[in-house]
Amino acid sequence: MTVIDKPAGVTSHDVVNQLRRHFGEKRIGHAGTLDPDATGVLVVAVGSATRLMRFLSGADKSYVGEIVLGSATSTLDSAGEVLATFDMSSVTLAQAQAVAAEHLTGDILQVPPMVSALKVDGRRLHELAREGIEVERAARPSTVSRFELEATDDPLVFRATVDCSSGTYIRSLADDLGRLLGGGAHLRNLRRTRVGRFMLDQAQPPDQATLLPVATAVAHLPSYTVDAAVAEDIGHGRLLPAWDGDGPWAIYGADSELLAVYERFRVTEAKPVVVLVGAAAAQSS
Repeated sequence: MTVIDKPAGVTSHDVVNQLRRHFGEKRIGHAGTLDPDATGVLVVAVGSATRLMRFLSGADKSYVGEIVLGSATSTLDSAGEVLATFDMSSVTLAQAQAVAAEHLTGDILQVPPMVSALKVDGRRLHELAREGIEVERAARPSTVSRFELEATDDPLVFRATVDCSSGTYIRSLADDLGRLLGGGAHLRNLRRTRVGRFMLDQAQPPDQATLLPVATAVAHLPSYTVDAAVAEDIGHGRLLPAWDGDGPWAIYGADSELLAVYERFRVTEAKPVVVLVGAAAAQSS
């Protein structure tokens, strides 16, 4: 796997295609789509690590960006058409901070924007939006643990820092903030600084990407080391006695090689959900 600093002006899928050429590997996937104009951390699995993506997809994320008061756009960010303008010159930073803390921090509900990658009836919302189609979207729960606003040189622009659960729409936070302040707002210069434990200072440009060990994808899971006899059972995809805790567990051989990831099955047993060695790995690849 690898951690990419996605540049502006390309889609996350464009980055995947670039990495397929860079590494000469077809099996590549990413955790957490970034909009074309957004930059920052994109966690990418390569080769056998793609089978471990499920353990990365729900990670919390962090962002920085700018919220521009006074104009609402069709995409809720600076790439869209301006739909309405508002005189918000009287809004203060303190007022915006109070609204963000009271209404947009903690457990909230968000209606996914029409320009998101969410699928409805098999179609991504942004595909429908390009065709001029708008569909009903159910509000989805999200957790915003941090939504801080700072002043910039422009009194109508606030710098935002957000820590949130996976699936949170930062452009919707900007749009909601503007609406709650009695006008409108949109997002610009969004940059993702963290996905789970992967930070921006670990990220590389796509054309300079290097591979991390496969086990990096599950380094956050409880881990256990097994002997050669148990490793052979794992290679055949057999059930094992459950380890301590709820799982899932990353299981390593005596040589520190990642063998598999197991999860609890019934009460006292554990079953393999990903096996990277032996006959079970060959059957599932």
